[in-house]
Amino acid sequence: MSASESALARTTGWFKSAHSDHGAACVEVRFDGDLVLIRDSKYLREPGNDPAAQPIIAVSVAAWDAFIAGVRAGEFSIARV
Repeated sequence: MSASESALARTTGWFKSAHSDHGAACVEVRFDGDLVLIRDSKYLREPGNDPAAQPIIAVSVAAWDAFIAGVRAGEFSIARV
């Protein structure tokens, strides 16, 4: 994410990666102070799901930065069989 994208994300709420191609199986993130919130984008598409009960994972900004660095370094690459 570029610096301008990061600044925009910090002020606009939930967002998906530009690499998701607006797919149906994505996660959304939101920066909230010292936390990064992560949720499944599919949850709210199901009419019976209660928005107030949506599962949200919260991690520290430091943990998020370490995760993103690991992704960029290829630490989480899936071997294709």
